[in-house]
Amino acid sequence: MNVQTRAKILPDAQTVTQVKHWTDTLFSFRVARPQSLRFRSGEFVMIGLLKDDGKPLLRAYSIASSSWDDELEFYSIKVPDGPLTSRLQKIEPGDEIILRPKPVGTLVLDALLPGKRLWMIATGTGVAPFASLLRDPETWESYDHVILAHTCRARDELAYGAELTAALPHDPLIGELVGDKLRYYPTTTRESSEIEGRISDHIRDGRVFRALDLPAWDAAEDRVMVCGNLALNKDIMALCADHGLEEGANSEPKHFVVEKAFID
Repeated sequence: MNVQTRAKILPDAQTVTQVKHWTDTLFSFRVARPQSLRFRSGEFVMIGLLKDDGKPLLRAYSIASSSWDDELEFYSIKVPDGPLTSRLQKIEPGDEIILRPKPVGTLVLDALLPGKRLWMIATGTGVAPFASLLRDPETWESYDHVILAHTCRARDELAYGAELTAALPHDPLIGELVGDKLRYYPTTTRESSEIEGRISDHIRDGRVFRALDLPAWDAAEDRVMVCGNLALNKDIMALCADHGLEEGANSEPKHFVVEKAFID
C-alpha cells in the first residue's frame, strides 16, 4: 500500500519506533513526532487505532517524553478486553497509530503559582505526565525540591518510575539541575515492599514528610500535581484543602492541579 492511500485510511498516522513491555499489564511505546506538534510538559493528546468499521477509536494519553524530544513516548496499561488497549498492546515498530496533534491538560507548570516544593502524586500509569515534567529543565529551575510519589499494587509496576528517576541525575541536559533536588517515594498496596500503603495515608499521618525530611504542606511553599485513579484524586484533593491549598487552572494558577481527563 502506498503512503498516499494509507494516509487516507489512517488520518494523522504516526509510525511506532519502539515498544517496551514492562510487565504483563504495562508497556510503553514511542512514535514519530509530527513536525508541527508543540506541547507543554504534562499535557496529553488523543491517540488510537481504526476500528473494523473504519472509524477511529481514540483515548487520551499523556505525553511522557520531554517537549524537546524528536519522538513522543506514551505509557499504557494492558486491558485484555479493552476496546483500545487490547489491540494497542500488540503494536510493533513500523506499525502506525492515530495521533491527534492537539495537546491539552491541567498538569502544567503554568497552572501553579510559584513555590519551593513541587509534589507529583500518581498511581499506575498516572506517572506518565510527570515523566515529561521531570525531563523538563524548567521544572528544576522553578523548585528547590521535586518529589515523585508513585503508588502501584505490586513492586514490578513501579519499574517505569524507578528507571526514570534513577536516570535523571545522569541526564546530559538536566543532570546538573537535578542535583540533590529529587525525592522519590514509591509505595505498594497489594505486595510487600520497602514502603507499603496508599500515599494519601502517608500524607495524612505525616510518614512521607518524616521519611523525606520535608515539612508538611504549606500553601506558601508547596505545590501539588495529581494524576491517578478517582479514589486517589479525591483523597489528595481533600488533603490539599485540609492544608489550605486551592485548586488551580491554566486560567487561574493556584496551589494544586488534578488531571481528570482519564476518569471514567
